[in-house]
Amino acid sequence: MFRVNGYMDTYLIAFLVLGAFGAGLIDAVVGGGGLIQIPLLFSALPKELPATLFGTNKFAAVFGTAFAARNYARRVEMPWRTTLPAAMAAFAFSYLGAMAVSWLPVKLLRPLIFVLLVGAAAYTYARKDFGSLHQPQHTGHQEFAYALSVGGAIGFYDGFFGPGTGSFLIFLFIRFFGFDFLHASAAAKVVNVATNVAALTFFVPNGYLLPVLAILMGAFNILGSLVGTHLALRHGNGFVRKLFLAVVIGLILKFAYDTFI
Repeated sequence: MFRVNGYMDTYLIAFLVLGAFGAGLIDAVVGGGGLIQIPLLFSALPKELPATLFGTNKFAAVFGTAFAARNYARRVEMPWRTTLPAAMAAFAFSYLGAMAVSWLPVKLLRPLIFVLLVGAAAYTYARKDFGSLHQPQHTGHQEFAYALSVGGAIGFYDGFFGPGTGSFLIFLFIRFFGFDFLHASAAAKVVNVATNVAALTFFVPNGYLLPVLAILMGAFNILGSLVGTHLALRHGNGFVRKLFLAVVIGLILKFAYDTFI
């Protein structure tokens, strides 16, 4: 249990909740909030079990993501026929991904994810019009099948590993469904809520949670998400595209360090 007793604990809480605010802001626009929140938790609380820190992170993140999804839904016409099947598949496969951790080494996945991130960044940078127009490409059974495939793949990844889930979702919604950055980000938030809830069905019942800290970080994650969605909706696709590239480059650097150094 995380307890407040003295200056150092107060300092650590301030450090973590400010980080949660930043994570919520970034995640609301382009995903990748875990790049901020997870390292901060591991740095501030090195004696806690990794599962407890991941559970605390998911608990805080799910509230910010849910509020971001709600705010997008109020201002952007949500592509529900794509988003809901993807979210359902993501929920189911996220749990399967968490189970797969026990038999598939995570280290085998790092080089592949690194290559995929480099490809996504290069493709987005080269295609200046990528995500600038909202032109949905699929309907009916084809749309449903693609949504299940994308949701299932990303859900499994999020349950198994996780970093960059929101950014991957945005890229895939643009590339395979013809969404613009705003609609892709809005859809990604709904799917991300599903994967976070699925993970929490494992973490919370098993006690992998610091409840007081999780609630505090969740509150600041919500505040960050409100600022992030406001900025995205106000400044549009161009702003989201630039921030997306910045976050994906950050992910590439992190994966390069973790994989090759």
